[in-house]
Amino acid sequence: MYHYKDCGLDNIWLVNGYSTLDDEEFGECVSIADTRGLHKAIAHDLVFNKPSLTGKEFRFLRKELDLSQKALSDLLGNDEQAVARWEKSGKVPKWADRLLRVCVIEFYGEKTGVRELIARIRDIDERKQERKLFKDDAAGWKKAA
Repeated sequence: MYHYKDCGLDNIWLVNGYSTLDDEEFGECVSIADTRGLHKAIAHDLVFNKPSLTGKEFRFLRKELDLSQKALSDLLGNDEQAVARWEKSGKVPKWADRLLRVCVIEFYGEKTGVRELIARIRDIDERKQERKLFKDDAAGWKKAA
């Protein structure tokens, strides 16, 4: 397994879908198949399986939307410093958490309504943060069982 830290999250592990190469000059190099697909799978897991987003998870989703802190703050009707503070402190207001999830769903073209998403988030139990395993197969990246 490979501990995938380059996404900015601490608990992402890849079961497969990567290869390694030992380079004399740079050491071990890792190549990940379909990084965009992997990030989409991680985003989907965060949106639909996390009761509340941490600052790092909020930052990951913002970057997936290719938004700067300023652009997201404009979208949310807030100031850039607030977004920076949420990402750094990890204390994301529920309204911002939920609105960002809606933006991610729209970005990826998911067929989930806002009410359904909010109800789903409300029903998620707080779970102990554990390693998140992802695997790549013929259908693309998915959360491993």
